Amino acid sequence: MRTTMRLALLGTSVALVATAIGATTAQAADGGSGNITIDKVVVNGGKPVVVGTTNVVSAKVSVTASDDSGIAQTTYISAYGPNPNYAQIWYDDGEITCVEASATTSTCTGTLTFDPQASTGFVGNNAAATWNLATLVSANDYNYIHRDAATTFKVQRYSRLTVNASPEPVKKGKTITVTGKLSRANWEDNKYHGYANQSVKLQFRKKGSNTYTTVKTIKSDATGNLRTTVTASTDGYFRYSFAGTTTTSAVNATGDFMDVR
Repeated sequence: MRTTMRLALLGTSVALVATAIGATTAQAADGGSGNITIDKVVVNGGKPVVVGTTNVVSAKVSVTASDDSGIAQTTYISAYGPNPNYAQIWYDDGEITCVEASATTSTCTGTLTFDPQASTGFVGNNAAATWNLATLVSANDYNYIHRDAATTFKVQRYSRLTVNASPEPVKKGKTITVTGKLSRANWEDNKYHGYANQSVKLQFRKKGSNTYTTVKTIKSDATGNLRTTVTASTDGYFRYSFAGTTTTSAVNATGDFMDVR
C-alpha cells in the first residue's frame, strides 16, 4: 500500500525553497535568516490522522509566523515518517492560503491528504508512527525560516470493533455470552485483519441511561476475536470499547441491546 500526501508551495519562489532546504526535507537541517519566527503549527486540530483501507483522509495544517516586514505569500510544508515514508510535495499555486492576522503575523493553511489506494507516497504498516511536519516560511524582506520538525503528529491505522450479546431474549440470572472482533487496517493488502492480544473493555448501559459502565476487561485472541460471559440482570446495551494504541485508533462498538425477562 502506498499513500499520496498533498500539500503545496504558494507563490513562485521555488528557487528559495530549494536553496534553503536542499533536495529533500527529511535530509535538511534547520536554518534561516533574519528575525522571522514560527509561532504555532497545528496538524489535524492536534488529533491523530487515522487512515483506513479505501477512503481518502484530509488533515488541515496551519502554520502561524511573524516578521517585522510581514509574511510573504510563499510557504512550503511537507511531512515525513519512518524511512521510506515521506510526503510527496506538489508545487501547485493556491493549495496553501496565507491570511494576515496583523501587519507582522500571518497564518498559512493547507490540506494534507492520505489516499490508501494511491500508488505514490509512503509504504507499509510502519507508516503508522509519529511523523514530522517540516515547513519553510519567507518574509516580505526575504528573511526566511526552515524547521525540519516544526511539530510532530501521529498517523494511525483505522480500527473496527463489533459486539453481539446472546441469547436474546434471556431470563434474569441466566448467562449471556458476548462476542465480537477487533480488527484494523492493513496497508500491505488494503484489508482489515484481527488485532491480537489487545485489552478491550466490555461495557454496559442500562436502558434509559446515557452512560456506559465497564463490566470487565478481556484480551483479543490471536485472530482479534473477543468472547466473555456475564449474568443477565436488566435490559440494556452491551458494547466493547478499545482505547487504541500509538499505531491504531480508539474505537467503540455500537451497543447491542439485550432484552432481559
